[in-house]
Amino acid sequence: MKPLTLHYREYGDRNAPLMVFLHGGGVSSWMWEKQVQYFTDYHCVTIDLPEQGLSDRENKFSIASSSEKVGACIEKIADGKEVIVIGFSLGAQVLIDLLSKNSNLIDYAMINSALVKPMKWGRKMIAPTIRLSYPLVKNRYFSKLQAKTLYIADEYFERYFQESSQMKGETLIRILNENMSFSIPDSFNQAKANIIVTVGEKEKAVMQQSAIGLVNSNPNCTGVKITGIGHGIPLANPELFHQIIENWMQGREMPKECQSLN
Repeated sequence: MKPLTLHYREYGDRNAPLMVFLHGGGVSSWMWEKQVQYFTDYHCVTIDLPEQGLSDRENKFSIASSSEKVGACIEKIADGKEVIVIGFSLGAQVLIDLLSKNSNLIDYAMINSALVKPMKWGRKMIAPTIRLSYPLVKNRYFSKLQAKTLYIADEYFERYFQESSQMKGETLIRILNENMSFSIPDSFNQAKANIIVTVGEKEKAVMQQSAIGLVNSNPNCTGVKITGIGHGIPLANPELFHQIIENWMQGREMPKECQSLN
């Protein structure tokens, strides 16, 4: 098998601590545009996960292989610097797997909206549902509705529509299967990072349960529920998201929109 190539971009101060961003499924590194514009005092890196964005499409996506390649990428770029990794949804699952495999690589980890409760019955419906609905991916009206649920602003819609309409049905099925099969690795409790777990107040019950499960699985975890938000805090309210990151890393009290899960 050909080595997996991950596309990444670097921003900000390359002498500063490393801040890595891992995107969710169905989008790519462009979802972090507001973050890399804000955190200019950090060495920011956005990574496209396999089969998504500009990364290699010949090697098939899995959470396990993605975390290994992301880890290798971080080791290469960090060169001994402090490392902060922020993952959203699918990217958060990759981050959890990475924390479980390499307990000392990351200093600060932010796990946003990660599903860790396998959905057995939902998985059975993925392939037939995608095969029936796949033609809608190329429909702009349908994509507009999807973008709204993901808090994707008009300025990003064309990028979202272009990427989603080009994704193969088999790739989407593979990503969803990985997403809905994922559970907390046994070794997650050994991760040494300062970890914050966030979930939106309006997210599904299984997402709330997942956040609580993560907090209870590692003593270094702090759990936060964000009021008034569904699945997509980095896109829905970038200003609040930035404030949460800064307050967490600096040990300050969380914004008033945050409720403790601990």
